[in-house]
Formats: sequence, C-alpha cells, structure tokens
Amino acid sequence: MSTLVISDLHVDVITEEGNKPILKGVNLTVRPGEIHAIMGPNGSGKSTLAYAIAGHPKYVITQGSVTLDGVELTELKVDERARAGLFLAMQYPVEVPGVSVANFLRTAKTALDGAAPKVRTWVKDVEAALGRMQLDKTFSARSVNEGFSGGEKKRHEITQLELLNPKAAILDETDSGLDIDALKIVSEGVNRYSEQGDRAVILITHYTRILRYIEPTFVHVFVDGRIVAEGGKELADQLEASGYEAYVKAAANA
Repeated sequence: MSTLVISDLHVDVITEEGNKPILKGVNLTVRPGEIHAIMGPNGSGKSTLAYAIAGHPKYVITQGSVTLDGVELTELKVDERARAGLFLAMQYPVEVPGVSVANFLRTAKTALDGAAPKVRTWVKDVEAALGRMQLDKTFSARSVNEGFSGGEKKRHEITQLELLNPKAAILDETDSGLDIDALKIVSEGVNRYSEQGDRAVILITHYTRILRYIEPTFVHVFVDGRIVAEGGKELADQLEASGYEAYVKAAANA
C-alpha cells in the first residue's frame, strides 16, 4: 500500500538574484487508490511541488517533510527517491539522444528492481505496454524523446509508468499539448495504473478536460504556493465556469 504525505512543505527556487520562496506550507496526504488533482493559475507553484518532491537541484526544501510509506524522501538523492517508489512524469520530457527507448526502459527497470528483467518476458511486456499506448513496437528502437511529437512524448511517459509501476506517481501537466485522441489514450493508462488500488497519484493540470476521463478523488486549488481550497470533482467544474480570479484575490488579501 502506498501513502504519500506532504507536511508543511516550504520550497525556494534558486535564481541568479538569490533564492525565491515558492511553496509556503503545503499539506497533502494521498492514500492508496486516490487520485488528487491539483489545479491553479500559472506561477502558483504546482510544478515546483512536483520537482521539489522529485529532488530537482534547482528547488530547495527549507522546511517540512515528504514521506512515501514512512520513508523520508527529502533525505534521499534523486535515484534513491525513484527506488523508494516515486515517479514523475514531466511537463516537458527531455530528449536523450543515442539511448533507445528499449535500453532506457530496461536500465530503469533493472535499477529499480536490483536485477535485470528476463529478456523474453520483458520484450513482450514492453511491446504490450507500447501497444496499449498505441505506439508501434518499432518505437522501442528510437532514441528517447528525440523527434517525438508532443503526444508521443506523453504516451511514452505513461508507458514508463505502466512498466515501472511505482508506488506513487506525480503527473505534471500530462495533458498539455495533447489532442483528444492522445488525451484519451493517456488517461486510460493512468486509470489502469490507479485501478490497481494500492497506488497514489497526484495529477497537476490547468484544465478540467483530462478530468472528464480521469475521476479525481479530490481536487485542490493552488494559489501563491499554498492549497487554498479543496473539494471533489464539482470544484473542478466550478473552476471551469468561474476561473481562479476569486481565489487569487482572496489569497492577495489574506
């Protein structure tokens, strides 16, 4: 069972002018089987939350804790956080020229499990996962994200999610740049992962359209580095109709 607990998290971003506070006390508990959607305007700190939890060196945790099944992630290196069961799907996946998708996936699986997967079954598993993402099996011979369309990059991220099967997944704007067909395919992959019942998901998004295909357990509104409102899917519908302006004004006057 996988429980991700974020407690009083404060994070600075490193800039040329010095450190700038972004997160100002975030508290969030994601229990097994839950999907928590985080929504908010640009610059509210949503992506900072994702990258700080994953261990990006540009972001400095100045206060608070993040635990996954009781393991304090903030004390671990990036690769150790992954081995502890954390997965981050990035908004802008980076290209890795010269490293094939097949080698990348096999290396990642080996690092996480401590032993290489059996070749015969692994090849079948990869081809099946690519097929579910409607990616041809020849896709595995291509360099990671090099020359991929936006939709291919995001579908490749969810292929990784399915094959590596981490305890907890943070999906940072996985819906950005997707047409409706790719959005449905990606959403189906996230749902398959979550439906195992013992995995935790944080889904960061600007828009409600992905929530038509992924049913969130809770929706949180992020403004100025804090969670300022929480609710169910009805909150997302309210945001679709009214936007974030009322929450931004309230935060500014607080």
